[in-house]
Amino acid sequence: MRESTWFDEATDAPEIGRVAVLSDVHGVLPVLEAVLAEPDVASADLIVVTGDHTAGPMPVETLDALTALGDRVVLVRGNADREAVGISEGADCPHPEAVWAAHQLRPDQVDLLRDLPHPVVIEIAGFGQVLFCHGSPRDDDEVVLVDSPVAAWQSALSTVPEAVHAVVCGHTHMPFVRLVDRRLVLNPGSIGMPYGRAGGAWALLDNGQASLRHTEIDIEAVCARIVAQSGYPDREAWADEYVRSRNSDLDALAAFTPRVGTAPTA
Repeated sequence: MRESTWFDEATDAPEIGRVAVLSDVHGVLPVLEAVLAEPDVASADLIVVTGDHTAGPMPVETLDALTALGDRVVLVRGNADREAVGISEGADCPHPEAVWAAHQLRPDQVDLLRDLPHPVVIEIAGFGQVLFCHGSPRDDDEVVLVDSPVAAWQSALSTVPEAVHAVVCGHTHMPFVRLVDRRLVLNPGSIGMPYGRAGGAWALLDNGQASLRHTEIDIEAVCARIVAQSGYPDREAWADEYVRSRNSDLDALAAFTPRVGTAPTA
């Protein structure tokens, strides 16, 4: 995995033309593997994963698979990654799968999550400086949606330098592309907990062109593998809900919309 300091000054980065963007893997290794096998992901100059890597049924194996990509991957901190560190140190969390996953992680993996950067700026050919974050550039748990009011978006992007021409976020598990005052904003959707459509959602930034992508999966096989290989006690129900994408985009919008415009936590 590339050191985050490599990205502290975007002008120091070697030219990058094609970036595959993944987000919210949530410990679902089989879907991650399917997306990583996509030709446009396998051949990308860089893979950026915008947070929430391990809070799910196969946390240790998933983080190992991501770090095994070496210098081809950049991991950005998500709220669940920050919370996993807290859980490992005794903090409370209302999400049982997150608590279970955090306690499975090795000490070196907890240290890795603790040191993840948020946000990250990378120079990409055709885009210029692109900022990668989880919730918003200023807070990994802030909610902004494709249909959020302009004022909410302007507030969420208020800390972004003028030199940044595109912002890539995650957190809400629904893919979209939109403009906010001439700035491109993209959410690739979720690998492990998609809302609205089963399978792996991701995006490709390719020399100035942004596209949303989707990887079909064998739903039954993925659910069966999670049940067979995960130690999470409620893994069968978890896989049924999230791998099968029981929650629609309308369900997610109903849940997230009241949080838009609330004060960030950090």
